[in-house]
Amino acid sequence: MTAGLRKPAERELIGDRTEFPDTIRPSNSLTVHHTLSRAALVSSRDYYEILGVPRTSSADEIRKAYKKLARKYHPDANAENPDSQQKFAEITEAHEVLGDSDKRQKYDQFGHNWNRVPEGATGGSPFGGFGGGHPGGGSGFSLDDILGGVFGGAGGSPFGGRPQARKGEDLRTSVRVAFLVGVEGGEHELTVRTGDKAERLTFRIPSGMESGKSIRLAGQGHPGQLGGPRGDVLVTVEVAPHPYFRRDGFNLILDVPVSVTEAALGAKIDVPTLTEGTVILSVPPGTSSGGRLRLRGKGVMNRTTGKRGDQFVVIKVTVPKELNDEARDLLQRLDEVAPENPRDGLWP
Repeated sequence: MTAGLRKPAERELIGDRTEFPDTIRPSNSLTVHHTLSRAALVSSRDYYEILGVPRTSSADEIRKAYKKLARKYHPDANAENPDSQQKFAEITEAHEVLGDSDKRQKYDQFGHNWNRVPEGATGGSPFGGFGGGHPGGGSGFSLDDILGGVFGGAGGSPFGGRPQARKGEDLRTSVRVAFLVGVEGGEHELTVRTGDKAERLTFRIPSGMESGKSIRLAGQGHPGQLGGPRGDVLVTVEVAPHPYFRRDGFNLILDVPVSVTEAALGAKIDVPTLTEGTVILSVPPGTSSGGRLRLRGKGVMNRTTGKRGDQFVVIKVTVPKELNDEARDLLQRLDEVAPENPRDGLWP
């Protein structure tokens, strides 16, 4: 063989790429010069079979089949599957031909030799329209359109650098719990919906929970993208009011009515607590309405100190709405024996 010439069928391997020399020409004398990765060498499989569509499919059916397969086999979404690159190359090659009406017509007539038809044939890489179309192509949509934005827009396509895994979005919701659960803590169930999936979550509300505060459930939110972690669920807790207890920080407040004679003479009365049932409280003689008596350690648990607050009993002196003659005489006698003006010294 003459020195400096090569057999037409020879091809050179350059790194991990295969270059077809420009001495290879089809019968129509158009130059074919493609530089393809090994994974993207022209497939010999039927293009309709690759896309999974019948030969009678419409252009829209072919486009939809391609978009579906492109999402499924894109290499950036299948980093652990070494075959995805070859599969994606075949899918793209098939759509590049079948997605163009002129190329499809030639392919239907001549099969894989369609691009060697002399009249009206065009050169170019089978991946020429990959990412927004090419001068001879008819795809009509970009790679971002194909993948439905799954790679996050800028930098999401394989030509803008490998996309990064992203954490899923957080989900915010709220629950309403009983007063006792807010004070003592307890388990609560919650149904959340992430996408089209509903999940039932069980989580614990800590003791001393204040109304309006939030609890973070890590990793229970929306799924991440490209292998990223799931987002969180942020639960705002609303504590329902109690019929007669109320909170003041870590203390509990309870209004307790007493009679005039109990307040004046003193008494032992039954008083409820939130968690320990009923206890006996001594009301000192001469206790006025509004006086506060303390029950130590009967309040809300402070998780920081490990100690409970107190329960304060607020005395409310009540008087009878109706008095018989004897009771009226007794009170009149009391006023004569022990006269008192409770307003003395309150104001000038």
